[in-house]
Amino acid sequence: MRIFLTVIAALFGSLFIGWQGLASVDDDSDSHYEDQWWQPRPGVAPVANPEYTEECGSCHMAYPPGLLPAESWRTMMAGLDDHFGENAGLDAPTHQSLTDYLVANSADVSQSRRSRKIIRSLSASAAPLRITDLPYFRHEHDKIPPRLVAKNPDVGSLSNCVACHRGAERGSFSERDIRIPGFGRWDD
Repeated sequence: MRIFLTVIAALFGSLFIGWQGLASVDDDSDSHYEDQWWQPRPGVAPVANPEYTEECGSCHMAYPPGLLPAESWRTMMAGLDDHFGENAGLDAPTHQSLTDYLVANSADVSQSRRSRKIIRSLSASAAPLRITDLPYFRHEHDKIPPRLVAKNPDVGSLSNCVACHRGAERGSFSERDIRIPGFGRWDD
């Protein structure tokens, strides 16, 4: 009897764990599954270029390349002399290296779930320069009142991802990990 109960418990546990893995494939979280259900992938591929992190991350979060399409990155990198009101010019080799990295890892080529959603939200010719201008981004943030972002001195703007998304620097923008300063957990 004891062996029978052990086998039943093991089978039930396997089925439950497998069901949880399958159920989460269709949710809107950042954890989804590649070849094996126990190998989570982030919502977008995290930044994997130390030079990009150093150069761009010295002024703001080094946004994962999978948050914008390739044409957006090309246009942005071509206009670094006036990068949102700042001169962010780079020497030619660094400029080329970072442009190549951003384009090669942009939302159009990424296999990450959130990157694919971003691309589907855009028209074929769209090349927004601000992540906050993405239709997908606007849809995901439309219920957040200004008092929690723009009027919150610890956040300031929706472009300050790391203020609320605890996993942003790892490419995770899961709703379960959102903590708005002065407010707490966000769940819409």
